[in-house]
Amino acid sequence: MIVFRPSLLALGAALLLAGCAGTPARPPGPLEINLVALNDFHGNLEPSKYTYTPPGATAPRTIQAGGIDVLKGALDAFRKDDPDLLFVAAGDLVGASPAVSSMFADEPSIEALNRMGLVASSLGNHEFDQGPQELLRQQHGGCDSPRPAKACRYAPDFKGAGFTYLAANVVDARTGKNLVPGSRVVDVKGIKVGLIGAVLHDLASVTVPAAIQGLDVRDEAAAINAQLPALRAQGAQVFVVLIHEGGFADQPYDEADCNTLHGPIVAIAKKLDPAIRLVISGHSHTGYLCKVDGKVVTQADAYGHLLSRIKLTLDPVTKAVEDIQVRNVVMAPDAFTPDAGLSAYLADVRAKSRAELGKPVARIAGALSRHEAPSGESPLGDAIADAAVAATREQGVQIGFMNAGGIRKDLESGEGGVVTFGQAQAVLPFGNTLVVMDLTGAQLRTLLEQQWDRPASSGASILAVSGSLAYDWDGTQPPGRRVVPGSVKVDGVPLADDKVYRVVANNFLAGGGDNFPAFAQGTRRADTGVRDLDALVAWLQKHPEMGAAAVAAPQRIRKIR
Repeated sequence: MIVFRPSLLALGAALLLAGCAGTPARPPGPLEINLVALNDFHGNLEPSKYTYTPPGATAPRTIQAGGIDVLKGALDAFRKDDPDLLFVAAGDLVGASPAVSSMFADEPSIEALNRMGLVASSLGNHEFDQGPQELLRQQHGGCDSPRPAKACRYAPDFKGAGFTYLAANVVDARTGKNLVPGSRVVDVKGIKVGLIGAVLHDLASVTVPAAIQGLDVRDEAAAINAQLPALRAQGAQVFVVLIHEGGFADQPYDEADCNTLHGPIVAIAKKLDPAIRLVISGHSHTGYLCKVDGKVVTQADAYGHLLSRIKLTLDPVTKAVEDIQVRNVVMAPDAFTPDAGLSAYLADVRAKSRAELGKPVARIAGALSRHEAPSGESPLGDAIADAAVAATREQGVQIGFMNAGGIRKDLESGEGGVVTFGQAQAVLPFGNTLVVMDLTGAQLRTLLEQQWDRPASSGASILAVSGSLAYDWDGTQPPGRRVVPGSVKVDGVPLADDKVYRVVANNFLAGGGDNFPAFAQGTRRADTGVRDLDALVAWLQKHPEMGAAAVAAPQRIRKIR
């Protein structure tokens, strides 16, 4: 038997402690927080056409990308790498949606995002499409809706969003209180992450006025920065901005550290507190991974075509962000195993909507494209503008207008040129009504010049016009003088500044939307109550030749230089 004397045990313990004291403690490794971001989903439960150039390729590729089961499959794969992954979004999750979602008040889209584990999203302009009451119903659930024919029709007990809508810069003008929370704190791996939301300050330009009546939309950067003290008081150490405003880049969707970003998001990012290192943006439907004044600014295109993968590396002691790595990942159908649960859910939604969506409404000679020629004109835009005039001709209307941003899809047809209700509704999903008004020739001239006066955008926004209006424009001239003098004609007769013309546009444009304030000056205004979609369907029924090459592009608008 071996006997350990107390003196030897003490000596051994002392030597052991001395050895430990002489070995430097190993510093803890870096901390990593992983995020995945989505923006401008617009209720696209199903995959849709996406054209992109894969890395290393020389030619673009067109695929059917996205779909809720593929998105969930991708998130499941990413969560295998990090179960604590934070899934966030930058607005326009609903609204302007395909019929399979919009016919049920977008409730299936919100439920799908719940099942994907979305944590938070900024508000987007389309969350306001039906006004604050519906926005708050989509957040909290219930069936009390301004759309009683759609709400709770998919399921009788709509629970609302399991994620949090955020908007620091939208407040009740009377009380000064936020419509929804401006920010929230999320604990990720023991690190408190402050998520701050905002929507574009120029919300009035992209929203029907009645939808934001009584709301005050404040400067984005100032409202975001004002959230930091409260977040710090809650222990937040990392700050992430989710903002529904964006820009455009001249580099590929997947090129990290891009330096060509331009548009409204740039000025906003430059005004943000230096503690904010990551800005997840939306609204401009573009893929980019850029840097602005040391901040990483991302966007993931639209419709679920891309997901942004973002890795934050933090100092283990100070918790300061040391590095940010980002990738935009294409949601290709063969890249991820679709989630079986959401595949079954999508099949159920399709089954419940199939009877209505599959109803034939017209027959055409071929598909009508919304793709714009260099002049800004498109075959589908022409048809929609003509349809609006035809629907209001008895009210003396001479000229019709349509905004390109309101045309969400090409008009496609099936066998024998048959157009279904679902295909037509995908083109004009907003349910806008037609508004007629009087404008003078001088006001019409101003209106046309406003196509290039875009304070909230980086490029022109050419209006589709009915066949009764024709004009030329010169891109070498400065904004305000681009319409060629003497070229504007109504029914072949030169426009007269002092003459009054009866015009029609959807209620969004008629309120001055899309930065066309000249529409708001119209007199003798009347909302006809006729939906733009119904007008288009009636027009197609009377013009089965639409889509034929001979009538596809009559050149109402000419760009001479």
